Amino acid sequence: MLREELRSIRERDPAARSNAQIFALYSGFHALVYYRVAHWFQLRGRYGVARWISQRARHKTGIEIHPGATIGKGLFIDHGMGVVIGETAEIGDNVTIYQGVTLGGTGKDTGKRHPTIGDGVVIGAGAKVLGPFKVGSGAKIAAGAVVLDEVPPNATAVGVPARIVRINGQKVESLDQIHIPDPVSQELCRMQIQIDHLKSIIAELESRLPPDRLPEKTEDIT
Repeated sequence: MLREELRSIRERDPAARSNAQIFALYSGFHALVYYRVAHWFQLRGRYGVARWISQRARHKTGIEIHPGATIGKGLFIDHGMGVVIGETAEIGDNVTIYQGVTLGGTGKDTGKRHPTIGDGVVIGAGAKVLGPFKVGSGAKIAAGAVVLDEVPPNATAVGVPARIVRINGQKVESLDQIHIPDPVSQELCRMQIQIDHLKSIIAELESRLPPDRLPEKTEDIT
């Protein structure tokens, strides 16, 4: 599996000079190594150990992958800082993810809460894919897009909220005036993303304080 990941990075990153360089210096590769170990413990019911490993990986690499996520072979996380992959996310083979990407939930679902990403998908920097739907194989998610609905195979999704602009390289002329996104729901979703980001920053700062200086816990209204 590690050899497959090294090969995948070499093929897709022109800056990669050797397997040794990737092994020693690439945070995305390091995050995957941590994930593989954490996932092994997760599958055997050692949830505390698995989460400890994943949180250590987060501090070391800036990439947070829940040990419960399912990830295929050849995942390439380029640069990687700020990437978050949720517990029920499923990722196929040879997927490329750039920095700042979130594969998360909207907070409205239970059970399967995170997206399923098909084979060969490319997700641009800062994109947010939120909810228990599928992004089809070969799809491309533009940088900064917020995807809240299913993306067909070989499609290109752009914008906030994301819309399909190309399928199989052909421009899509959208005349659908029925499935119009709810602007209130979209705004609430964007606010939830910002709240989650701020909460992660607060948690990071609190982890650096000695126990006697931690603020008193208040009710979480979110």
